Amino acid sequence: MAVRNFEKFNLNQDSTTTRTLLHEVIPLTGSIVSGTYMEAGATGFTPTNIKNYTHGQFQSVYDYPYLSSSANHIFDLTVGYDEGSVLSGSLAADGFARVQQAKKINMYNQFAQVLLGYSGSAFDVEKFESDLDFGDNDAHMNSVFFVNFARLITKDQIKKGSFSITLGTGSWGNPFGLTAGNQRLILSDLSASDTGFTKETRGGDYGVLYNSTASSETGLGVVFYQAGIAIITSSVFHKFDASGNPSENPIAQFYKDPDYGMLRVNNAFISSSISGACDALRHRIYNISYNNTTEINSTIYFCRVPHNKFNYSANPTFVSGSKIRVKNVASDTPVTYLTTIGLYDDDNQLVATAKLSEPLRKDPTNEVTLRVRLDY
Repeated sequence: MAVRNFEKFNLNQDSTTTRTLLHEVIPLTGSIVSGTYMEAGATGFTPTNIKNYTHGQFQSVYDYPYLSSSANHIFDLTVGYDEGSVLSGSLAADGFARVQQAKKINMYNQFAQVLLGYSGSAFDVEKFESDLDFGDNDAHMNSVFFVNFARLITKDQIKKGSFSITLGTGSWGNPFGLTAGNQRLILSDLSASDTGFTKETRGGDYGVLYNSTASSETGLGVVFYQAGIAIITSSVFHKFDASGNPSENPIAQFYKDPDYGMLRVNNAFISSSISGACDALRHRIYNISYNNTTEINSTIYFCRVPHNKFNYSANPTFVSGSKIRVKNVASDTPVTYLTTIGLYDDDNQLVATAKLSEPLRKDPTNEVTLRVRLDY
């Protein structure tokens, strides 16, 4: 058998690295989120694709009844408010008992600590703001909904400028109605891109969510692209003025609480459980859409086959009686066909192989450069 030959790489000249971003459209219709899968129970109809936990700190949304093996986790919902907001306090407000106050405050602080970090003091966590300068303290979002998308659908990140969520701001019975006083509010980050209108924080880049149908530039939420988290201020469920800015007057029928009846959004944050406030938000989600991003990193090797090498095969069938089978006349040049490329380490141990789509003719009169790409 012939001796196997190796061709060494010059890594500076024979290899390079690339990055490719693949995008996929993710449409989440409100019918799935708000209750496509319903079953009758002792207390009425409950969605079987919504999972609440005994700890009561968040709820999970699936695309199918969550007990099914076919179910895929879509996102988690929770709510929180700043301990310095008007919703925080030790006493009941307006006749409404404070429910899970510590958990709601802790939830707000946890997300703020992970995504924004601290504002100087080791105990002073940054506050969420609906603009690109969270240090100016002029656009605080003190009570918010958190929508934490699963990595299954977000992949490596949300594509900048592709996120939108449509919310119903009408009455509890008709949240998406287009009659007088009701509307579908579309929040999007259309101005965001890889080159501007985003800000880098501890939790990655984020963009501001604006009311796409309003003439004003008032932010009503933010989306953290790498983390896959959308944060929406409770002010979206307030009434809006002619310019599209939220007023101080919240809509009257935000949530129908089993204990208190119809509640405004601020009272729902105070007296409803976290799962109850999440139910209220799901009831008003008409549509969510964005493009996810899958990042593929590649190393490309240029395998150069000189004219005077690899003209002989190590396969024992290449010769017969010490004569090359493919030569009819002794003076003919040898011919080989390249079918496989092997990449070896410094100890000549095979670490990767690449197959050509068809055999490639090689003889001493030509040179070949083959491009091998390793994705990871």
